[in-house]
Amino acid sequence: MVRGFETGQTVVRRDVHRSGRVWSEQALRVVDDTGEALVTACAPGAQARCPALYAQARAQEDRSVRTEAFDAMATGEWELAGAVWQETDLLLWKPPTSWFSVNAFLVPDGDRRRLRNWYVNFEHPTRRTEAGFDTLDLTVDLVVAPDLTRWEWKDEDEYAHVRRLGIVSDTEHQAVDAARSEALAMLTTRSGIFAQADRWAAWRWDPAWPTPHLPRPVAAPRR
Repeated sequence: MVRGFETGQTVVRRDVHRSGRVWSEQALRVVDDTGEALVTACAPGAQARCPALYAQARAQEDRSVRTEAFDAMATGEWELAGAVWQETDLLLWKPPTSWFSVNAFLVPDGDRRRLRNWYVNFEHPTRRTEAGFDTLDLTVDLVVAPDLTRWEWKDEDEYAHVRRLGIVSDTEHQAVDAARSEALAMLTTRSGIFAQADRWAAWRWDPAWPTPHLPRPVAAPRR
């Protein structure tokens, strides 16, 4: 059994395809680790790796290239590229058995930070590892206003595409539907993490924490 993580410890979130191949990975620091949820964070400059086609889509501002990335995922053939987290501080709340995480994005506002928006990311439940945790982003998201009064669904087109490709199975789709209802109920009743919305909006990155880096890949043994 993997032990709990210490506050300030670097951990790695990985999105892992059912084939066992890593789809993406991101370096985070632990804010809190309890039975209720693992809370992690990252700041601009944090290291990540993502599919090369994702990186191309961002660089070219061409969303259609993301569709190509999912096509590659369906075939099991893709390459990872190095990336760096930019612009926002991220605070991530992930209950161990939930099919979603709740993310808070904070942006510069003069010499302070302000909550730009909440972001509910639908994904696999957590699988703990020695280095962090594994999950798999299931593409559909819910973007929520800072004051929790408005929200909208995001990437429904990509979700429909990965459903057609078989990346998201019928069983996973049923779990996502249930998770959508759970997340909306938390919003409307201001329960779960949203009961602590003010405290989260006031959160700040600990200046004593260095920017998190991914561990070096282990070199293959020479033959």
